[in-house]
Parts: sequence; C-alpha cells; structure tokens
Amino acid sequence: MSRKQQLHRPGPQPGPPADDTGCPILHVDMDAFFVSVELLERPELRGRPVVVGGAGPRGVVSAASYEAREFGVHSAMPMSRARRLCPQAVVLPVSHGKYGRVSAAVFEIFRSITPLVEGLSLDEAFLDVGGARRRLGRPAEIARMVREQVRAQQGITCSVGVASTKFVAKLASTRCKPDGLLVVPADGVVDFLHPLPVASLWGVGERTEQTLTRLGLRTVGQLAQIPLATLQRELGNALGAHLHELAWGRDPREVVPHTPDKSIGAEETFDTDVDDPEVIRRELLRLAEKVGARLREAGAAGRTVSVKLRMANFKTITRARTLREPTDLARVIYVTACELYEGAGLERVRLRLVGVRVENLGPAGEAPRQLAFDEPERGWREAERAMDQVAHRFGRGAVRPAALVERAHDGDARDGRDGRR
Repeated sequence: MSRKQQLHRPGPQPGPPADDTGCPILHVDMDAFFVSVELLERPELRGRPVVVGGAGPRGVVSAASYEAREFGVHSAMPMSRARRLCPQAVVLPVSHGKYGRVSAAVFEIFRSITPLVEGLSLDEAFLDVGGARRRLGRPAEIARMVREQVRAQQGITCSVGVASTKFVAKLASTRCKPDGLLVVPADGVVDFLHPLPVASLWGVGERTEQTLTRLGLRTVGQLAQIPLATLQRELGNALGAHLHELAWGRDPREVVPHTPDKSIGAEETFDTDVDDPEVIRRELLRLAEKVGARLREAGAAGRTVSVKLRMANFKTITRARTLREPTDLARVIYVTACELYEGAGLERVRLRLVGVRVENLGPAGEAPRQLAFDEPERGWREAERAMDQVAHRFGRGAVRPAALVERAHDGDARDGRDGRR
C-alpha cells in the first residue's frame, strides 16, 4: 500500500450509493491482490498477518494483508523492517505466474462489461461504462455487478470508485477499501476533494508536500484557494497548473483501452554481493527465461536487449544492443545479455543487482523469423513454447534449463539459486 493509500482507509461505505448521474468512470482496485490470490490456496491463513515478497536479507515487500498493514507494513518496504514491525507475519514468496492468470480472468470480466478498459497494473483498471448503461444499468449498479462477479468467479474482493473523472474515481476506490463501493456525485466533487490532505493529489510527492506545507497548505481546499500564479512560482508552471486543476476536480483524460508495453524486463537483487561471473551468467539466464516467457504471453517481440548492472556501491550502468530481427526467444535474449555483461568489463566486480529488459516491442506475429546462433529456430521456439505450456499447467518452476539446476549432496536436484527442491 502506498503512502497515499495509508492516508485514507475507512473501509466499505454504509448505505446506498450516492447519485451517479454523469459518473461513467469506474476505478476497480483488487484488495491486497497478491495476498488474496495466495490465500485461495492457503485459506488457513485468513485473518492472520501475511506478507508476500522476498525473504532474503535484501527482500522487499510486494504486498501485505490488511492485518499486516495494521502493524505499519506496506509494499516496497524492506522485508527486514516488515519483520521487525510484525514478527508474527507469515512471509510467502512471490508467484508472478499465478497472479497473472487470476488477473487475466478478472480483466475478462471487465471486458465483458465494456471494451473501454484501461489496465494500470495486474490488479487495477479504469472502466468507462457510459456505453453500457442501456444494457446493464446505471454506473453504480455496474460497479456492484463487477464486485459480485469478481468475488463469485475468482474468490477475491475488489473496491470500486465511481466518479465523473479518472482522478476522482481512483481516489474513491482508495477511500472505500477494502471490499467497498463509493460513488462521488458529479456535483459533489469539490465537497469530496477539499477536506482531503494535499498528498492525495497526483503529483504530490514528499518534496512537493513539504513545499506546500511550508506555504501553510495542508488540505486540497486550501490549495484550491491559492492563486494559480503563486502555485506556478513555487512549484513550476506545469506542476502548479496540474495541481490547481486537480484541486477543482478537473481531469480531462479519457479511458484509453490499450497502451502497448514499451518494454518487458525482470531484475534480481542478490542476497549478498556477487563477483563470480558464472553465478551472474546463471542469473542472466534465469531472467532471460522470465522475460522471454512474458514476451510470448503478451504476444510481443522486441529488437533491443539491455542489461542493468548495479555495483556494491550502488553505481548502476546499463548496456543495450539492437538486434537485426525482433525476438521473443529466451536463448537469444540470454546470449545477448551475456555479451553485454562481458563487454561492460565488470566480470570481477561485485554486483548487487542484475536486470534484463527487451525494448522496441511489436506484435510477435509480424516479426520475421530467421535462424539465429547456429541453431534451428523451429527447435528453440517449439521448446520454449512447450515450457510455457508446462509452466501454465504446473507452475513456472516445474521446468527450467539444466544450467539452473544444481545437484545437492544427497543426489537430489535443487534450484541453483536458493536451494529449493
């Protein structure tokens, strides 16, 4: 949960929804999504503080149940601090494939209602339901239907804000978490916004909030009364004008049904700094496998492969190469990533983090296919798609390249990074 989400969490709103006339925008936000999906398989953990994220010394919280949030645990927090705040929390590893499958099913529910669905992440989206009124009813009724279908079909809950603009709808869904529905009437936007703290406005980070506090501006209403010229002098022309418009509830942005991914990547922070090139190459292979699988799942291929290398002193460098042809093959991504790593001259430098990313994406079906790296492309492509099918059915760890599997002393195979069998 972000800092702004922590500011407001009164829970579901009692009573019937307010007037939704002129409020075609819904913001749907899944409640503690990663945790909720995990609890489908671990129902005995319901009601207990649960945290999803990396368990290592440099692990980070990806999601926290509401029980854990009561102790101050939130996403993006170092796991070490989360454990100090809530020692009794159950820590579960991240399972991106599992969350992706549930997310896809939830978005199918959204698209069965309206084609105007703008996904912001796996667990939240804007819907413009203005064209669905004749078929499905008023926006508030559609919001109730969304919540019921998500609960019935996926066994998890979501919160929905209904408003005349995207900005207000998103604020409304945050205000009614968890498992709530809040309608902000079109003629009640100012009354809704002005009592809120200035940190509620998009674009107000910690530094901007400090500047506004120095000016004596603690609520949105106080900011709204400041002359635009004063805001622009203190914050700059663009940010000053942006916050002035939001403070009066003005947000002209429309719901954009699809924004293509500009890039797809993955990265890993090591538990301890690593200077062994073989360990780093093995991690590059693991990351290339993840990126290739995500590209194929998205039906995309990319021409530019980049690596991110963060040293022990936190200095970070990136290296990139544009390929002759777009690719979605992990093997091509891996070989290129290794060459970029080797060319960076860091083979004996201690690294804290490595990342792999593919950019300049386009539809995979439009990408020409040619032989690469002296291997028959048909063989590699079929092998990687077969791995996708196995992973979809049994989980991402069910099959992996042999290089990612080590032999334990007792002869059993285990994962080459963390010792899992």
